[in-house]
Amino acid sequence: MSPSRNPRRLLAAAIAACTALAGTGCSTTLQGNAVSVFADPFSVAGMPATDGPTGLRPDAEPPARDVEGTDGGEIDELAASAISDIEDYWAVAYEEAFDEPFKPVAELISWDANGFDGEFCGDDTYGLVNAGYCYGDRTIGWDRGELLPGLQRAYGDMGVVMVLAHEYGHAVGRLAALSKNDTPTLVAEQQADCFSGAYMRWVAEDSSQRFTLSTGEGLNNVLAGVISFRDPLLTEGDPDVGYDEHGSAFERLSAFQFGFADGPSACATIDLREIGQRRGDLPVLLPEDQTGELPVTEDSARSIVDAMGILFSPKTPPALSFDTDEAKNCVDARPSPPASFCPATNTIIVDLPGLQDLGAQSDPDDGATLVTGDNSAYSVLVSRYMLAIQQERGGVALDNAEAALRTACLTGVATVKMTKEVETPDGNTIALTAGDVDEAVSGILVNGLAASDVNGDSVPSGFSRIDAFRLGVLSDADRCFKRFP
Repeated sequence: MSPSRNPRRLLAAAIAACTALAGTGCSTTLQGNAVSVFADPFSVAGMPATDGPTGLRPDAEPPARDVEGTDGGEIDELAASAISDIEDYWAVAYEEAFDEPFKPVAELISWDANGFDGEFCGDDTYGLVNAGYCYGDRTIGWDRGELLPGLQRAYGDMGVVMVLAHEYGHAVGRLAALSKNDTPTLVAEQQADCFSGAYMRWVAEDSSQRFTLSTGEGLNNVLAGVISFRDPLLTEGDPDVGYDEHGSAFERLSAFQFGFADGPSACATIDLREIGQRRGDLPVLLPEDQTGELPVTEDSARSIVDAMGILFSPKTPPALSFDTDEAKNCVDARPSPPASFCPATNTIIVDLPGLQDLGAQSDPDDGATLVTGDNSAYSVLVSRYMLAIQQERGGVALDNAEAALRTACLTGVATVKMTKEVETPDGNTIALTAGDVDEAVSGILVNGLAASDVNGDSVPSGFSRIDAFRLGVLSDADRCFKRFP
């Protein structure tokens, strides 16, 4: 908000543990009954949102592929199992999607980035903390010394599987002639993200003989891993602009979700035009003279609320209070700190120290963690304003699962509206900047507050919460009310 490398991060960035998901106590989970495959807020792309075992099965089939250069250790065994499983999926799904036989990669190669005797794709592997698909000889390789163990620590077994499924996605894209020598990196990478999502759906459906994936916290952790491979935030004059571009966290999550929801056929539709349409007017680069961070203060919170009033023009705008006792005394809603909405008094109540903590900026050079910053806080504040908009419109409940996802959707609508500068009565100018959307989706995944109902309750699936937010980003308020009645 404003008044995945250097220039491209190595995958080593992902080795830091994602501790944020371990304590998702900022919002609670709603209980409810299924409505339909498409309208059920407790489903994940038509599947029940459940928690349960995630990772390598205790009785998993052994790997069907050998690995060159392996040390015979457990991490290479896990990687070989992952590739074997991914190939089990594509052996059937590829021909169904592309009407031609599937052809597995030629070879699997393991190395230790701390060793001196490895080679992959014609390069020395010393210091290569990475994984990749080599187009020249159709091989997939990985660093067993640092990368894969770090991924396993951060995101569990499925963190390793997710990265290898992405790399195999490059092989699939090339085999299907979707990815060619002149295909932009941005397109090839998001196609691979999409193919990875298609495979993960197969695992979540319990079709894999080697792995399991719950659609609750298991899938949430996989999504956290996808976020960690986002592009670094660059300024307009940065010489690395456009070089080796992979996409923002929002874009890469979207591509993954397309594959998970609709299968490999959805991946074939990803090209520069589709990415451009999905990106729309969302800012990608920071202006040279801006950090993209608006300090979280009473004045800035007032400016955000004023901007919402200008953009949505409610007949009775909600009041703004910084007295947290008002939230405690609300007769028809529980507090949802650090920002609450009381329907009875039409008031948004802000716990300013809590909002400031929520908006603390993560290290912009550290791609290993989920991204946080000012819009981690402001998206929550905006979501409470969206509850006021729902109350004024009438005809909808504010305290159920549909309300939670409707709020996420409307927060997405508000986010796009803020791509245009808004001048507030106090003389401030509010506008979305590059990185703000990634901060919002990270918060929606971790704590769900911007995707919660009037009591701060959300649905268990981060996938569903992000999907609702994206619907708002790509459509309008009327669509949110229709999708989540």
